[in-house]
Amino acid sequence: MADGVVPAADAPAPDFTLPDTHGTPTHLADLRGEPVLVVFFPFAFSGTCTAELGELRDHAGEFESAGVRVLAVSTDPVFTLKAWQEIEGFGFDLLSDFWPHGRAAQAFGVFDDSTGHALRGSFLVDADGIVRWSVVQPRGGRRDLDDYLAALAEV
Repeated sequence: MADGVVPAADAPAPDFTLPDTHGTPTHLADLRGEPVLVVFFPFAFSGTCTAELGELRDHAGEFESAGVRVLAVSTDPVFTLKAWQEIEGFGFDLLSDFWPHGRAAQAFGVFDDSTGHALRGSFLVDADGIVRWSVVQPRGGRRDLDDYLAALAEV
């Protein structure tokens, strides 16, 4: 299971800088001024992760209407995420937490040290960098799209 502490609601979100599928660094603190949904997932190309991120892709309009930027993060390498994004047509950023391995997931308390990947944890961070909502599923658990849509009311 995860060894770190999940940030509580109303706490500052841990900062990170991670490369996107083009290798361009994305720094969470640079996104202040807009709400961000940070979605950790275990592995590209896996069935549950593909289904979950596919739901976010298929409901992108709701996130866009709320002004929420979606960042999906895994410990996969950049090249794996790029191939997956091209196949699945995800319109949001996929970020690689590959090296230092799992550092962002550790900061958010969702790194599973026994398996070397992130648990399914999602964090809605407001425009000031404060966590307003979160959900973390144990290994094998799946997030519910309706929970995301309800959380949009928090921003």
